[in-house]
Amino acid sequence: MNASENRNTLNDVCVDCGAIVAEGKAGCLKLFEEILAREFSDYRYGKIHRLTVDAYSLQHPDAYMRSGKSFAAHLTGIYTALKYEDALNVNQTMQKWLSTNPKIEKPALLPKQRGNLTITFIHSAVDANEHSKRVREWAQEVWSAWSEHHALAKQLIDEATGESNKR
Repeated sequence: MNASENRNTLNDVCVDCGAIVAEGKAGCLKLFEEILAREFSDYRYGKIHRLTVDAYSLQHPDAYMRSGKSFAAHLTGIYTALKYEDALNVNQTMQKWLSTNPKIEKPALLPKQRGNLTITFIHSAVDANEHSKRVREWAQEVWSAWSEHHALAKQLIDEATGESNKR
């Protein structure tokens, strides 16, 4: 591989999630926006929209998790979707609680490796069923990469739902 080919290869890797995609980080964002457009235009894809956004945000925290509040929203959003039967109600309670502006510190150290699956895995789905299946697989992979923050996600949900007061 010559120097020019090596430079192109490096430019075709998203620095946040590791996706190999033309134009690197900018190309990764383009794929995400294409998926969002699909989710907004077809309810069969849109049913899993929140999980798509949370997984992408956790893989791109500098852009989508700038504050403690946005960190909490995405971390608890993915946790809720993967672990709760009643995810919609738990997320609504969480959003209501976050709107009260609780003091939440975004951790200084975030995972450097944020999962092996990326937006490219979702982008190649051929239909809505495969799309949903892949988003859940991707989200589980991302959630696993954030393992050191699992207890914090649970704690924040407990605070939002009042479960921490019952102990």
